[in-house]
Amino acid sequence: MPTAIPLSKLFSAFATITVLAFCVRLHADDRGPRVARVLWQDRSKDTLMWGEVHAGDKWVVSASPVEGFPKLDLEKQDLVQMEQAQGLLLVGVRDEQKGSHQSGWVAVDTGVREEPHGDHSHWEFQGTPTVKGSKLDTEQGNPAHLYLYDGQFYLANDSRNGFTQLNPLELLKSSGPQSGKFFSGGGNHITMAAVENAVCYSTWIDGGGPNVGRVDVVNLAKSGPDSLAYSFKLPTGVIHGATANSGRVFFAPADGVCWVDADRTVSNTAESVIVNHISLGKDEGAEKPNRTGAFCNHRNWVLFTTGGKESKSALCLLNAAAEKPTVVKLPLEVEAGLSLTTPEVVLASGGKRYAFLFHDKQEGDLQEKMTIVDLDPNGDRDLSDAKVAKTIPVGSSKVEGHHGHHSISFDSEGRIACFTNPGDGTIWVMTLKDLTIRAKSIVGGTPSAIVALGAPERHD
Repeated sequence: MPTAIPLSKLFSAFATITVLAFCVRLHADDRGPRVARVLWQDRSKDTLMWGEVHAGDKWVVSASPVEGFPKLDLEKQDLVQMEQAQGLLLVGVRDEQKGSHQSGWVAVDTGVREEPHGDHSHWEFQGTPTVKGSKLDTEQGNPAHLYLYDGQFYLANDSRNGFTQLNPLELLKSSGPQSGKFFSGGGNHITMAAVENAVCYSTWIDGGGPNVGRVDVVNLAKSGPDSLAYSFKLPTGVIHGATANSGRVFFAPADGVCWVDADRTVSNTAESVIVNHISLGKDEGAEKPNRTGAFCNHRNWVLFTTGGKESKSALCLLNAAAEKPTVVKLPLEVEAGLSLTTPEVVLASGGKRYAFLFHDKQEGDLQEKMTIVDLDPNGDRDLSDAKVAKTIPVGSSKVEGHHGHHSISFDSEGRIACFTNPGDGTIWVMTLKDLTIRAKSIVGGTPSAIVALGAPERHD
């Protein structure tokens, strides 16, 4: 017969469970209300982590691995860029064997959904992040760059001389494998700019030979080899950046910035393309002209950095909608051994527009920094009067090639900024209302690229 358990022991066990449950609930409550969700790459494990930002007396960021994320080979594979749309996060994967090991992408449902309510939105946290699907094999062309244009993902397939377009809503709804739509265009180390999901400009990085300065114009209404409509060339090669804004396409070759009018109907020819060039100057005694490497958009403005010697570093702002775009330079003091990252821009909930730039370490034992630029001090949406709001010290980066830089992202309502310090294993949180650091949370590993989304839940 079963042994009877004394009533006193049952009561004691019940009391213990009750106290433990209360303590767990109290600990969770101590974290304060949830104000956003964050997902970030941990380069020490080549995996994806997630957590939530909690406000209160003591701000904190929680940390957990995304369950089901594919286990990658630390020696042979790397996580590259990632983008978020419609609550779906797409993460690129590259290998060290030109795609012959395993490369491709992983799609993650963030569990965050927007519910529009006229002049504002509510944000629902429907569950923990889950892997919706992945495509990792020897046929994905070893992507390095991933873009989001007009609500669609564009993933470079470098070794296949083309790219894949993926729809985030299809990835969310699909219960089976998704491959996206492949297009021929671009080569070797591809950067892209798509316009209205009608045409895509895909570049070649070659610095010499027959493909130097080459840009392929791709008709997105077609697919495969038939999609390549025509090609033209920029004055210089080594193209390492592209973007679209205000019906124009901008490129970052070896010399300055080039731009063309977007061929939305894909009806032009190579001979009819007019390539415009904007010089970024040349430092005295320098062998090469100044250039940039990547762009950031805000409304009708294109932002980027440039600089030869450290004292000449600058944030550059270009009005893409102007009849003849010119560059406005905001000089920034950057210490020798540090280098500016590509700016990231946010429209804060209070109406201020800010650009954030890190001073990442290239060599030596230096204090790394972050500069915050007030892009529109007088609120007229003309960014030509941008000025530095403040520069603060930050934790360390862990730069190795293209990886290990600081990364920053903003919640969906522009209330907070979350940024990683890869060398410290920390994520810091800043409130955008007063540009004050609220949390310095140890999450461990090597946190690098980060995406924040969602906002405090509201109930009318």
